[in-house]
Amino acid sequence: MKEGIHPQYYQATVTCNCGNTFVTGSTKPEIHVEVCSKCHPFYTGQQRAASAKGRIDKFNRKYGVKSAQ
Repeated sequence: MKEGIHPQYYQATVTCNCGNTFVTGSTKPEIHVEVCSKCHPFYTGQQRAASAKGRIDKFNRKYGVKSAQ
């Protein structure tokens, strides 16, 4: 490998808007993100139920299925 062409590698601290922090390797010493795995709806389980219910309702409306309730 050639000398002097590779970027400096740091132990970067990643900070999320929700306040969560963790350490990872990066070419930047600090990283700020808006969403992380602690606050993202997909990883917290909040998105799955809402989006699945919407898809089921859309299917039922499209094919004229009466709801069981």
